[in-house]
Amino acid sequence: MEIILRQAIENLGGPGDVVTVKNGYARNFLLPRGYAYEATAGNLKRISAERSRLEAAENDRRGSASDLAKKLEEVQLTFSARVGEEGKLFGSVTSADIAEQLAAQGFNIEKRLIDLHDPIKALGVYRVPVKLHADVKPEIRVWVIKA
Repeated sequence: MEIILRQAIENLGGPGDVVTVKNGYARNFLLPRGYAYEATAGNLKRISAERSRLEAAENDRRGSASDLAKKLEEVQLTFSARVGEEGKLFGSVTSADIAEQLAAQGFNIEKRLIDLHDPIKALGVYRVPVKLHADVKPEIRVWVIKA
């Protein structure tokens, strides 16, 4: 199905781009959330009028995300945890734990934006990426130390 993107979507394109995606992805995700329009003649005319407004809004989002990224690059989080043999934790450090500690430092970042593929289960220093925008992905340093 051909659609017209209303905002930047990672691995698809930017606002105003006409892309082809699978029908289910368009019908179940992109269209209901307002991320895209169906590519009809009327919508093509509408999006051409909206393009400049959408690009300006996208640039504003990218600018605010890059400002926040500069602040996040300096953040270091420390978690102390009980450790068993071979330096393995009894629990784990998850994206929810990281989001909670970021909130305590004044950063309102949702846990789904923290790109931690697997929970941290060992001592060490980790670089955890945060998806603020399709083009802006700062990394925060997470220290896991022995309690």
